[in-house]
Amino acid sequence: MSRAQRICLIFFLQPIAFGAWLPHIPGIQTSLDLSNGGLAIALAGLPAGTLTALLFAGRLADWLGARRLTLLFYPVFLTAMLLPLLAPSQLLLMASLALVGGAMSILELGLNVLADDYETATSHRIMSKAHGLWSFGLLTGTLIGSLVAGYALEPVYTGLGIAILVLAAATTVILRLPAPGSVSTNGGKAPRKGFRLPHPLLLGVCFFTFGTTLVEGAVADWAAIFLRDTFTANLGIAGLGVSVFILTVAVTRLAGDRLRRKLSAGRLAQCLALIGLFGLAVIWLAPAIPAAMAGLSILGIGAALAFPLGVTAASAAPGTSPASNVAILSFIALTGFLAGPLLIGTVADHTDIRIGLMVLAPMLCLSFLLAPFLTRAGHRGSQACFEAAGT
Repeated sequence: MSRAQRICLIFFLQPIAFGAWLPHIPGIQTSLDLSNGGLAIALAGLPAGTLTALLFAGRLADWLGARRLTLLFYPVFLTAMLLPLLAPSQLLLMASLALVGGAMSILELGLNVLADDYETATSHRIMSKAHGLWSFGLLTGTLIGSLVAGYALEPVYTGLGIAILVLAAATTVILRLPAPGSVSTNGGKAPRKGFRLPHPLLLGVCFFTFGTTLVEGAVADWAAIFLRDTFTANLGIAGLGVSVFILTVAVTRLAGDRLRRKLSAGRLAQCLALIGLFGLAVIWLAPAIPAAMAGLSILGIGAALAFPLGVTAASAAPGTSPASNVAILSFIALTGFLAGPLLIGTVADHTDIRIGLMVLAPMLCLSFLLAPFLTRAGHRGSQACFEAAGT
């Protein structure tokens, strides 16, 4: 197995446990007797933990290296992933999701830096493919979770089995990646110390990603509840709504590296943002479950490439190091995950969940407007590499 294949495999394995949790959200809402607003507060624990961890995750990645960081936080994340399934109250559900968010954000930072290091060292693009396989891992998890929810099985035992199998496979693969020190996360330069405001180019990339990653997180949290509340779908069918969205995200990401060779990053991102807005229109007009599923699948195409495009652009933008840039990107982009669940839940409580999902439209418009920053960052990175090669 090549280095690229190993990196893609650990991307695939990482979200299976998280995906298996998503179809259980409606059932947990019912068991804890939470309103949509109350559930939104609990779900906000995930991005709160993510944002807290990302305050120091970039420095941790520079210190440990991406390989060791990934090896360390795989078991931490998989253990934390069992806690939301056991939470007996809203407060403990929120706290457990905060732990999940913190561990997951650090682990995913390590994965993204591994992929970026490979692209930098080989000039072979794998970022979209790696994220596509991540989405297939998430899809695998949601299908497992939908089966467990549909047959009213005990999710904790399923989660424990997933954790054991994934950890064994991931550890074996990570240990066969290049040893620490053979690949630098900072182009061979020592990371600079002290606080610096992010470069305006990096901020543009970050806020582009903010707009569209909010869509991905919101659909993961609310698609099943939307299908249940709007069309009285059972838990198994409602969970499949998340799976349909994730499937189109995954398939689009597999084609992403080829699309990046045909279109500039900014133009590609703008096209996809328009597709996402069309998907929202289909969801708004959907009279039944099949049409709603079609809208979710179209929305998945629109949201698919924002984060992989953002990671590549952020790594090329001016900053302390690629790892620190990606940490800043993740922090700003995932801030939307904190506001999104709360806003959608509040709107849904006062109107309905279909109107709540329309909060995503201005976010896609924001991404459309800021997409040219991706092209500018790519040109800046290419120029820097050319200058470095000439010295």
